[in-house]
Amino acid sequence: MAAAVLVTWAVLIALLLAPSPLPEHWRHYIYSPASVGLWLLAMLVAPVVVCTVKWPWIKSGGR
Repeated sequence: MAAAVLVTWAVLIALLLAPSPLPEHWRHYIYSPASVGLWLLAMLVAPVVVCTVKWPWIKSGGR
């Protein structure tokens, strides 16, 4: 379960950093307070969703 949560967080962090190479004037729209708030909410909710969906895999020990 810890692996599923860590991978989920790693993917969300990668998605947050992905727009970094874009032009500076685009970053204001991408990193707006609303989008960062939704990202923080996703950091809390997404691991629960992933663990629920992958529960049979987690229960079997990753086999």
